[in-house]
Amino acid sequence: MKKHIPIILIYMSLLFLWAGCTEKKIKLGKDINFDKEENIHYGKSAEQIMDLYIPQIKTTQEKNVFIMIHGGGWRSGNKSQLTFFTLSMMERFPDYIFVNMNYRLASASNFGLPNQTDDIKKVTELLKNKLGYNPNVILLGNSAGAHLSMLYAYKFDTDKKVKTVINIVGPADLSDPGFKNYQEYSFVEKRLVDPQIQKAGTSLIDFASPVKWIDENSAPTLSYYGNSDRVIPSSQEKILDSVLNKNHIFHESYSFNGGHLDWDQHPNDQFLIDKIETFLKKTDKK
Repeated sequence: MKKHIPIILIYMSLLFLWAGCTEKKIKLGKDINFDKEENIHYGKSAEQIMDLYIPQIKTTQEKNVFIMIHGGGWRSGNKSQLTFFTLSMMERFPDYIFVNMNYRLASASNFGLPNQTDDIKKVTELLKNKLGYNPNVILLGNSAGAHLSMLYAYKFDTDKKVKTVINIVGPADLSDPGFKNYQEYSFVEKRLVDPQIQKAGTSLIDFASPVKWIDENSAPTLSYYGNSDRVIPSSQEKILDSVLNKNHIFHESYSFNGGHLDWDQHPNDQFLIDKIETFLKKTDKK
């Protein structure tokens, strides 16, 4: 009888291979090679670090960049959560540069915003200096990382270098009654936004809600939500799609079978990567 290898052993093997790679190179296939630089500091905080992967493709064409932003409720999580998904993305998009970033986490002594959107800005500035050009950016985040991706793209991307947002199970309207059932909602109300940056006439919750900043110039958005997600209610997807439609923003939205953490499980992960590839081809033509 054929023996099936436990999935945990497969992941352990991948982790061993990952750790065993030479410091500055990574090979993902016959012709897929990246230079890698891990834990680059882009700010003074110990949390302001990122991993950078640059394809070993000789070309004079400026490469676009995927910036991967992890979840964790704005106050936990680490870029390592997206390592394996980033590797899968690199296999599918071997001519893109990839960044997998940490950001300053919210706490009892530190607000999430504007620190976390400022950190995305700092990463783009480092890339501009390191690459010698100001690259077009695709922001890909899950959960809180998806929220930050949308908020940065719709509100804080003043030079309009974010060309696409990949929103994976992200909260888009924090004032949605359905989202108020989120078990950490009191933290969202009290510690997500520094009151000093509150815009006159705008509540802190509205300020932090990506949908409140969507206009006719917002970035195209691909969304991915779980059909049994107990953290992000289905109303979030509907609200986001409605506002994007109202502003005539090119967007697509898909659902997967599973809960909040199941988006990167097989076959959900490959379905998402397929949709990202198709979506980028469509946006390139616009």
